[in-house]
Parts: sequence; structure tokens; C-alpha cells
Amino acid sequence: MRHGFAGRRFSRSSSHRKAMFANLAVSLIEHEQIVTTLPKAKDLRPIVEKLVTLGKRGDLHARRQVIAQIGNEKVAKRLFDTIAPRYATRNGGYLRIMKAGFRKGDNAPMAVIEFVDRDTSAKGAADRARLEAESAEAEAA
Repeated sequence: MRHGFAGRRFSRSSSHRKAMFANLAVSLIEHEQIVTTLPKAKDLRPIVEKLVTLGKRGDLHARRQVIAQIGNEKVAKRLFDTIAPRYATRNGGYLRIMKAGFRKGDNAPMAVIEFVDRDTSAKGAADRARLEAESAEAEAA
């Protein structure tokens, strides 16, 4: 019997699960929309919503808690400066999960998880900026 064992295991150790969800949270906060499997999206939603709630609190202790959980100060700054003020009047429900069919290789159910009032220009912006910087660096050399 599995009484008292909440949450999915995803065939990973607890440290691997923690790292996986930290990486997914960083990607979601950075791009404001990601595509992942449906079970991962369902387990990611409460994690990121708690991070947004900490961002709405906005004090130093909340900032340190967020950095400790996701391990990325740049993304934590974006959470506190951009995302949290956007949801200042909303009491929860910051994310939506939409089913996106099945993955071709293993037929896993896929989902799109995104912020409700997301900035559409944020998706892939960091990747575009990195590519532009690399091309400018290559031209200078």
C-alpha cells in the first residue's frame, strides 16, 4: 500500500526530480510558455505558482527562498520585477495547462503550460538575444 506517498516519481531519484522541476521552472519563468509532458506540467504548476506568490511578497527572504529553490538569480530577478507585479491583484491561478496531443516517439501525452497573461514576445527572447550576441562577436573577430 502507498498510503502517504503523494506526488509522482517519474522514475527518478528525489534529487533528480528536484533538479528537473527547478530547470522546468526556470524555463517557464524565462520563456513564459513551455511544452512538456502532461504529468510533468501538472506537477510543475503548484511549484511555479508558489514561486509567483513569493515574488508577490517581494521581500529579501522571499527572494532568497526563490533563489534557493531554482538556483538562478537572473530568473529570480525577472520573477520579482516582471512577473509578480503582473499578478499583484490576482489570488492564484497564474498558469494554464493545455493538452497538446501525443508525442510521436513514445505516444506520451504532451501539454503546453503557460502564464495566463503572458508576454508573447518573451518566448524564445533569451535564445534570440544569445544568437545575436554570438553573431556580433563572430563579426567583430
